[in-house]
Amino acid sequence: QVQVAESGGGLVQVGASLRLSCAASGPTFRTYSMGWFRQGPGAEREFVAAMKGNGGGTFYADSVKGRFTISRDNAKNTVYLQMNSLKPEDTALYYCAAGLRIINTTIRRPGAYDYWGQGTQVTVSS
Repeated sequence: QVQVAESGGGLVQVGASLRLSCAASGPTFRTYSMGWFRQGPGAEREFVAAMKGNGGGTFYADSVKGRFTISRDNAKNTVYLQMNSLKPEDTALYYCAAGLRIINTTIRRPGAYDYWGQGTQVTVSS
């Protein structure tokens, strides 16, 4: 069982930056693929970014590519989402998720992940 908990959300203005953190439990954190998803008001949960375990690759939604960066510190069991040049359309509840043995073709799907946090709210004001 893995527990994940997000932090770092807040209210910012257009063009600002935020860094979200996701702390995960368990001694095998490095083996987990970690993903960030978001859900805006009245919208479905959508993929933002992901990083595979064991030194695998990173993946981004087209809408955030070049602005957001996912990274992880396996020594701290933490994954980060650096968000720059924030836009009003980035406003959402951001979720962190963890999963094992996720293949590249499914890493953007919420159903591929086993463990989810409660979310942290990001609001970008114009």
